[in-house]
Amino acid sequence: MSTPYEQGGYVNLKRRTREALVTAAREIVADGRTPKVEDAAASAGVSRTTAYRYFPNQAALLVAAHPEVGTESMLDADAPTDPRVRIDVVVDRVIEMIQSTELQQRTMLRLSLDPNPERRAELPLRQGRVIPWLVEALDPLRAEIGDDGVRRVAVAIRSAIGIEALVWLVDVAGQTRAEAADTMRWSARAMLTSALEGRAPGK
Repeated sequence: MSTPYEQGGYVNLKRRTREALVTAAREIVADGRTPKVEDAAASAGVSRTTAYRYFPNQAALLVAAHPEVGTESMLDADAPTDPRVRIDVVVDRVIEMIQSTELQQRTMLRLSLDPNPERRAELPLRQGRVIPWLVEALDPLRAEIGDDGVRRVAVAIRSAIGIEALVWLVDVAGQTRAEAADTMRWSARAMLTSALEGRAPGK
């Protein structure tokens, strides 16, 4: 989300400055560190004062730097109506996104465990960004299991395919990343199959 400062003159220059700050922040996060606004500014060659005009605080910078922040859908325009196929597509793309940005995702996960509830609430992992993609994939089931049922199934699948699941499967269970991806896909399909058989969560 742009600031009032960015909406004034020299829009293209300001857009490039914002992109440079976000890129710098992502690179710092990829190194496993938590960037402050001044860290991103120094890395991007932008003055600290200017950087704060784009990102008034660290949380705003981290939200902008999160890999999935601008993605509205994981389905193509010609996506099929079969919910099984739709879920497979979304789950595969979510897993690919998580694995390709794993260091950033791990840093965001660590930050999401901050004991301060206000700081936690501002972070992407606390905002359920994947759930709308899953809800969209499950839309053909809406007439059968209702809005509440669709959301409950989406939440259940999300619990099995996020960075949290990847970390547990790799770090605790000792699976390879390929094995972890297979486990997450299997879990998502099993949950959907259960819902299709009338055993959605909460029933």
